[in-house]
Amino acid sequence: MKKTGFLAGAAISTFGIVICKIIGLLYVIPFYAIIGVQGGALYSYAYSIYNMFLNLATSGIPVAMSKVISEYNAKGFYNTKERTFKVGLKIISVLGVLSFLVLFIFAPQIAYLIIGDVKGGNSIEDVAMVIRVISTAILIVPFLSVSKGYLQGHKIMTTSSVANILEQIVRVIVILAGSFFALKVFHLSTNTAVGVAVFGATVGAIAAYFYVAGKIKKNKKELHRDEKMRSEENHITHKDIVKKIIFYALPFVVISVLQSAFTMVDVFTVVKALSSLGYTTAISENVISVISTWGSKLNMIVMSIATGIITSLIPAIASAYAIKNFKEVNGKITQAIQVLFLVTIPLSAGISFMAGSVWTVFYGYNELNTSIFALLILSQIPLSLFTVMINTNQTLNNTKDSIIALVGSLIVKICLNVPFMHLFIHLGLEAYYATITLNILIDTSASLYLLYRIKQKTGINYFKAFKSFLKTVLCTLIMIVSLSIINLFIPNVSESRFISILFIILYGAIGILIYFFVAYKSKTISDIFGPNFITSIKQKFLVKVDKK
Repeated sequence: MKKTGFLAGAAISTFGIVICKIIGLLYVIPFYAIIGVQGGALYSYAYSIYNMFLNLATSGIPVAMSKVISEYNAKGFYNTKERTFKVGLKIISVLGVLSFLVLFIFAPQIAYLIIGDVKGGNSIEDVAMVIRVISTAILIVPFLSVSKGYLQGHKIMTTSSVANILEQIVRVIVILAGSFFALKVFHLSTNTAVGVAVFGATVGAIAAYFYVAGKIKKNKKELHRDEKMRSEENHITHKDIVKKIIFYALPFVVISVLQSAFTMVDVFTVVKALSSLGYTTAISENVISVISTWGSKLNMIVMSIATGIITSLIPAIASAYAIKNFKEVNGKITQAIQVLFLVTIPLSAGISFMAGSVWTVFYGYNELNTSIFALLILSQIPLSLFTVMINTNQTLNNTKDSIIALVGSLIVKICLNVPFMHLFIHLGLEAYYATITLNILIDTSASLYLLYRIKQKTGINYFKAFKSFLKTVLCTLIMIVSLSIINLFIPNVSESRFISILFIILYGAIGILIYFFVAYKSKTISDIFGPNFITSIKQKFLVKVDKK
């Protein structure tokens, strides 16, 4: 297993996550066709609740593991970091079992909170059943997450990326094969097929866990697993380790729960609010399934960039912060923001421009869903920045600022989500755009607050990041204007999946070429990666060509 630097680690993590998301995107085409709209809504209910409880069980400890192990490695305390790993596994086992029991026992009550007395769609019994099935994954995933956090603390990103891909492949096989056989071969009910599908999360987690555990066992020597305790480590007791893990993990748990609660506001309010405003139950359930599941799956293409950056950023900042190297800390933060802007802004804008074709390819032509998705994908730009800033603040021990930002965001979301829908109706706009617009405003405001607080903490200068932002926006505008001109002659909307794929290939290829050409000429790329970045790529390419 090979250690990686920040950019290389971010690239590996992002690549693995992107592959997982591509697999996750491709399977929804046949899966959506198998289970239909109502089945899709049921599937989204299960995963929305599962993600919230999964975050409660896994968000804090794995990230804390990555951070603590990175710190101990930087100091050469190998014996202590191994004790940390063992303690982390014990803590996570307790949290996993407790979360599973709560989710399994109180599934009917949770189901009622989601759909209430709304009739004509999925029943409370259906929702409770799929929640109970997917809760079994919480017995496995926490151990997998801690094991990956252990490796990430060593700055080993490849194994975690492969594990993510393996988990996704196994999960998708179970989802597609299980739902197909349940419905088409054994002619069981749709809710049974969805129950089989969500069990794929458990099977995938088991496969990935055995892979990661095997890698850790095989590389004991390289990971310094059998090192004896140094004299400097004698004073570090198990109690000290537990305190340190809890100190680092608790804020992440609180933050993760708040983030999940932010998302759950939509799950608990959108269907009821839209129904009260005169929308049918079918349309209301369709809207929430687009926002929370089907559109979100496409959104994860953009969010995977932020996740990849975070995975590499946390141990990089933690090790530098442990030895008070603020110059390196600020450099990593600046570079992370620059890379985030460079990729997420044009990617979100490009997908939004091709929203009709993208949605048609994955789910079939639907004008309503396309219009929702076109705005939803743009909301990922401020959300990506907010996510990176939250994790950066946590790594710098700015827990108070992170919680203030999230609690404030959640309060605003709870207070304004339904009123915003009424406001949009009053303005002559569709109510389902309101919740997405509100998210954009909230995430942007919270990100600016956290950027300001980080500046106060580290003295970071955002000039380079702001300059890259302006250049990226300009390059993106040039790309969109160019594509709009082409669209006048070749409209990129069709009800045919095959034609839509051709449109995506055509517009995607042209958009990428235009964007990176303008970014190269404007020195946007060299500002981030250095003046020799493009030259080194050219040289490597020429060497490969010469060898051939």
